[in-house]
Amino acid sequence: MADGWLDEGDAADLHFGMAPDAARGALEGALDCVDIVVQAMEGREKRLLIADMDSTMITVECIDELADYAGLKPQIAAITEAAMRGELDFEGALDARVALLKGLDASVIDRCLAERVTIMAGAKTLVRTMTARGGRAVLVSGGFTRFAEPVAAEIGFDRAIANVLEIEGGMLAGTVTRPIVGAATKLETLESEAATLLRLAVIAVGDGANDLPMIRAAGLGVAYHAKPIVAAEAAARIDHNDLTALLWAQGIARKDWISAA
Repeated sequence: MADGWLDEGDAADLHFGMAPDAARGALEGALDCVDIVVQAMEGREKRLLIADMDSTMITVECIDELADYAGLKPQIAAITEAAMRGELDFEGALDARVALLKGLDASVIDRCLAERVTIMAGAKTLVRTMTARGGRAVLVSGGFTRFAEPVAAEIGFDRAIANVLEIEGGMLAGTVTRPIVGAATKLETLESEAATLLRLAVIAVGDGANDLPMIRAAGLGVAYHAKPIVAAEAAARIDHNDLTALLWAQGIARKDWISAA
């Protein structure tokens, strides 16, 4: 085994002559509070990023924060948590939560965006570095376009896909436009965006059960501070670092990062 620092004291490469699962098991059993990504060296740098938004590229679940303005956050947040753990059907859970918001003044959306939505640490650096190196980045969210589009623009994504909250008379109608953007759409987006690429060239990152199909399909599927069902199945887990860890995973040292303005 040979090793070398990517960034001294922060990120290192360790080269193993054993199967990936065996290497990962050995390292995870030996190192505490360290994020470990085991992968082949060939094809390590990715050309396409497919990313979830809520609790991945931003620090909150937007629907839970909207619910807070309606005085319903505990009820709706409980449904969100169960859905992200894979305990509820995503589409049914989304319909149930949005229905509870019927009659909420639509102006609250912009207020929520301004007051509650914070970009996740490392998100801008991750996306801007990958796109500066010729990659493409797509945000695909089970949340809402009114949040996803400005978030994608601020971070630097090439494209954003999300659900449309329906509004009637300046109030939330309690419905979303069909078809719902859920797990199937996330997988379909990855497949269509990667049509001219080897699957190895794709990295997908998310935290909830509706992210699992795209995480499984990517060359490197990453569970980011994720729910247990996702962490158990993903090829890589980031539990301790911010999103810039995904640049180290691609072999990109800090000196080559594009820092957020």
